[in-house]
Amino acid sequence: MTEAESETIPLDRLAKIYRKIRTEITTLTQEYDGKVEALKAQQEEIKNAMKDMMKTMGVTSVRTAQGTVVLAVKTRYHTQDWDSFKKFVVEHDAVDLLEKRIAQSNMSQFLEENPGLVPPGLNSHAEYDISVRKPTN
Repeated sequence: MTEAESETIPLDRLAKIYRKIRTEITTLTQEYDGKVEALKAQQEEIKNAMKDMMKTMGVTSVRTAQGTVVLAVKTRYHTQDWDSFKKFVVEHDAVDLLEKRIAQSNMSQFLEENPGLVPPGLNSHAEYDISVRKPTN
């Protein structure tokens, strides 16, 4: 629509068209989001099935015709006591442990380098994770 055309169309009609487009965008976005969530749920079920199978087999990597499936432990760190954690960071000059959240790889390295020195309020959660790489010839 050119500027000249928009000047000949009444503002009321333009507003109606605009709202109709906005509604259509909202509808399409909701449909898309719903489909993506359903696919992600299916993918999570498959991931959990692969994780269970590999743990039962006692393996961490399986090469298949469709790709290599890798089972790895992923550890995440978090704290429930930010005030104590901040004091710990300052006391041990360990600012590299921080992002907007705990810097995961930095925390892991710090704990490895300082066994027995754990920040107050630190929690960790380790879980198996699956990744699938495309097959190589």
